[in-house]
Amino acid sequence: MSTAGIIRQQFLDFFSSKGHQIVPSAPIVVKNDPTLLFTNAGMNQFKDYFLGNKKAPFTRVADTQKCLRVSGKHNDLEEVGVDTYHHTMFEMLGNWSFGDYFKTEAIAWSWELLTEVYKLPKDRLYVTVFGGDTKENLPVDEEAKQEWLKWIDADRILLGSKKDNFWEMGDTGPCGPCTEIHVDCRPDNERKLVDGKTLVNNDHPQVIEIWNNVFIQFNRLKDGNLEPLPNKHVDTGMGFERLVRVLQAKTSNYDTDVFSHTIQLIEKITGIPYKATEANPAANKRSEQENIDVAIRVLSDHIRAICFTIADGQLPSNTGAGYVVRRILRRAVRYYYSTLQYKQPLLFQLVPELAAQFVTVFPELKQQESFVEKVIKEEEEAFLRTLDKGLKKIDDLIQNSTNTIEGKAAFELYDTFGFPLDLTKLIAQEKGLSVDEKGFEVEMQAQKDRSRAATTLDTEDWAIVGEETPVKFIGYTDTSVNTHVIKYRKVTAKNKTSYQLVLATTPFYAESGGQVGDTGTLNFDGELIEVTNTKKENDLIIHFTDKLPQNPAAKVFAEIDTHRRLKTTLHHSATHLMHAALRKVLGEHVAQKGSLVNDEYLRFDFSHFSKVSDEELLQVEQIVNEAVRANYPVVIKEMPKDEAIALGAMALFGEKYGDLVRVVVMNPAFSIELCGGTHVASTGEIGLFKIKSEGAVAAGVRRIEAFTGVAAEQFVQQQLEELKQVKAALKQPKELLKAVEQIQQELSAAKKQLEAAENKLLDSERVTLAQKAVTINGIAFIGEQLSVNNPDALKKLAHDLKQDHAQLVAVLVANIGGKAAVAISIDEKTAAEKGLDAGQLIKQVVAPLIKGGGGGQKTLATAGGQNADQLQDVINNIREKI
Repeated sequence: MSTAGIIRQQFLDFFSSKGHQIVPSAPIVVKNDPTLLFTNAGMNQFKDYFLGNKKAPFTRVADTQKCLRVSGKHNDLEEVGVDTYHHTMFEMLGNWSFGDYFKTEAIAWSWELLTEVYKLPKDRLYVTVFGGDTKENLPVDEEAKQEWLKWIDADRILLGSKKDNFWEMGDTGPCGPCTEIHVDCRPDNERKLVDGKTLVNNDHPQVIEIWNNVFIQFNRLKDGNLEPLPNKHVDTGMGFERLVRVLQAKTSNYDTDVFSHTIQLIEKITGIPYKATEANPAANKRSEQENIDVAIRVLSDHIRAICFTIADGQLPSNTGAGYVVRRILRRAVRYYYSTLQYKQPLLFQLVPELAAQFVTVFPELKQQESFVEKVIKEEEEAFLRTLDKGLKKIDDLIQNSTNTIEGKAAFELYDTFGFPLDLTKLIAQEKGLSVDEKGFEVEMQAQKDRSRAATTLDTEDWAIVGEETPVKFIGYTDTSVNTHVIKYRKVTAKNKTSYQLVLATTPFYAESGGQVGDTGTLNFDGELIEVTNTKKENDLIIHFTDKLPQNPAAKVFAEIDTHRRLKTTLHHSATHLMHAALRKVLGEHVAQKGSLVNDEYLRFDFSHFSKVSDEELLQVEQIVNEAVRANYPVVIKEMPKDEAIALGAMALFGEKYGDLVRVVVMNPAFSIELCGGTHVASTGEIGLFKIKSEGAVAAGVRRIEAFTGVAAEQFVQQQLEELKQVKAALKQPKELLKAVEQIQQELSAAKKQLEAAENKLLDSERVTLAQKAVTINGIAFIGEQLSVNNPDALKKLAHDLKQDHAQLVAVLVANIGGKAAVAISIDEKTAAEKGLDAGQLIKQVVAPLIKGGGGGQKTLATAGGQNADQLQDVINNIREKI
């Protein structure tokens, strides 16, 4: 039986023999494409070739692509682990033709690979072709059908619907018919009873699609019409995990060696055996073993998605793509915590196994193994701290709900306990309940003070002005140019209209690699249009403007804001020097994890597991400024990627590089990086480098903010001015540090004296309050409004009163500077016997009255609020409860 690694290599070798260039997978995290968070199909990295924005360097290509499908219309998350073939992260094997071969070769080669190389029985294969669509006036794909008749019997060629057999990139853009290959993996006795062709595209777990050949031959316009493309393309995709399952004669993807090693490691860590039972998705209740097996499948799947997104540069966070990663991770944590009863971090222990498994095909994980482990472990620890409380909360909600968990409650689980909505839905579903998702969204929108509709873009079709040729960027050497508009489009967002223009030649740098996009002006025969930003969309350079020129076809003089560009350039070059300096001071493990370079400052995120000390920061500053004073020439070369890496150039994880790369050298012994940004001619132009701050931004990631040039001078002057003012305030002491230390000592002594005096007063106040207790139902009740300077004094008094009475409820309130402060103390015996809970009283009684919030334990809790007029009502209401 062939291993997964051999099967993958056979695919690549086969298409290499057919003249295809084997290219590496693009990062799983998408950049420069506003329509995608993650790569969700093999074709994503080739979109520009299909759209005509860029000429393909090779007309035939093959690869294996890391993909992620957990959001948008391609969302398989709820099926993962329940069935045998859905995954979050998966590999897509693909072969591509960009205006070269078409249906004849694509169909013949797919049949040859499956039947002659992989030796699949021909009588187990079926194919589908597009059966036409009368509504869109699309005919049957007779061309594909005729090609298939060369290889397979007519009764095995099935006509498919537009849904199954017509591929579209989106609402607009390239599209075309497709032909799928399906395989019947049922045992022979079942095949005799039911004809396999009746089960194709009918969700049978053993009659599955294995390969899809898409023939891109149309372009869909915004009005829905289709126009033929000048060049026809082939886009194919074969799910690697499914292919391995079929070739290894397994009934589940998880039984193959793609997952089996990870599953065995989970068994070893947890001590719980995996028995490969399949859960019935329609069943209301599963057996204990079915739940265990689902959990183990989920872990073996989710760890792949988590590892490869982090390795490609996307850290878990609370927004965007980062939140998707966090959702997947927390979903996995809940499975091992609740189902496998494993109460400590588990996922990070699986990283070494996965890194070793993929070292030859996706080496980036092995190269960052310790970093990925650290990030995952810290994320697990953070969620485990709140998980138990969250699960108890959701159990309470389930017990008090009939059919639905309210949206407000689901949002509290998200906001307070870190439960993603899909995790709450999963747990509710297991209990036969649903979640009010609309209510959740309302709460989410209220918190963020925005609605989903406010961020929706209404983008019109491109209006073509001039001949569409590849855009030429000249901004490395020129700051202005006479050019013309190729195309433009209108965009509406948040009730505001703006425009996006594409120029044939442009000096405007598009936001990329952390460097912000240029601003400037476009002069259309005297009509001046301001460019507010420049960005990349796939490989187009798009200029953003607030208005459209009266004559977009007129000649245009494009000029960037050179003053802003220069300051941005200084910060970018300084970032390279700082990166090199950090590696010298902290170690070779330091790698860029994000950056922002603009005209005001630079921000640099990097992998490191502890705070950078003041001494280390000073060393970094000194090394950078030495490099500035050395005035190294900044040499920029273009060369093959392999040659650049051999030279020692640093490549960023998660970036997609072409075969030809741009290398920025600032002294070969100091800094060599791959970079597409703008840079100074020599390091001396930077002038001065000064670090402003250093801190943590995520698990294993630190951030430095710094200034260069004039901004650095202004920062230093500001610091010196503050120092001057401090000296003046301290009467110009000869030794400033000693003067400050003396003041601190005096202040500390005064504080101790003040605390001692306050404690005496509080003791006296406690004795007085203890005598005011009234007995209600056997409980000593004290309810008083006091004059105190701070809430801590109130809390201490409430706590200390318990030493004066065996059974006590004390409610102490105060108006402190116009704000309400409340402290409630209950002795343990009363809390247990009477069912009284100080924390619940704060939430249920106090918070609504004082328009505030708070909390605490059963025996001691506090609150603060805006409304100090209701303090007596707080006392009265709690007294009534007793």
